[in-house]
Amino acid sequence: MYVDLRLFFIAIQFLTIIPLPFSVRCGEKDLGRSLAYFPLAGLALGALLVGLNYLLSLVLPRMVVDLLLVTTLAAVTGILHLDGLADVCDALAARGDRERFLKVMKDSHIGAAGAVGLVLALLLKYAALLSIPVSLKQQVLFCFPLLARFAQVLMIVGARQARSDGLGSVMISGAGWPQLILAAMTTLAAALLLMGLRGLWVFVAVCLLTWALKAWFHRKIGGITGDIIGFASELNEILSLLIVVALSGQKVFSL
Repeated sequence: MYVDLRLFFIAIQFLTIIPLPFSVRCGEKDLGRSLAYFPLAGLALGALLVGLNYLLSLVLPRMVVDLLLVTTLAAVTGILHLDGLADVCDALAARGDRERFLKVMKDSHIGAAGAVGLVLALLLKYAALLSIPVSLKQQVLFCFPLLARFAQVLMIVGARQARSDGLGSVMISGAGWPQLILAAMTTLAAALLLMGLRGLWVFVAVCLLTWALKAWFHRKIGGITGDIIGFASELNEILSLLIVVALSGQKVFSL
């Protein structure tokens, strides 16, 4: 399989705040084309978490390590997707028409619903990660960022733009089925290799949730936005962790 490293680095630049020691040329359609490499960027994030988990576990108890892993993921991604989660929660709480929904999402201030959504999302992610069996933890750390970044691709390809400006519209304009097919093949292969049948079930669940979210937002506001992409990514990170916990026979909130 041919790998375009330039598009991979564009994906890294967009999805993280990790500085690159060189500049990367990005054309008008390149951000959309880089979607094919979003899962690989997610896998790179997973590798960072795996390495950090190994080092921190040498000196800290698991509860502290897992909290630091959740914190690191939020920080390294520039809190971009969490911001989208908060904005969508605020818009959902506003209970207005399409124009009201889009207006609330665009507001830079975080309301009560957004704050509650952020807290609950981070708590769920932390509690689920803490409940992952030690024997599976490394594989899960690789996989759940990968699956969530694939969900972004699935949300974007074939979607309509809810508004003409913003990152969502830029990504939709350059993305197509080739990017989705390559991203899906990469994600499914990695999930199966790392987690076996568990990986297949999580992949299917991520697809179902993302399709449901895409259909609902198309009915609600006529398409998607960058905030909605981030919202879907965060929900799929949580879903991936919870499903692994459920398939492992663990109770999510048992410490």
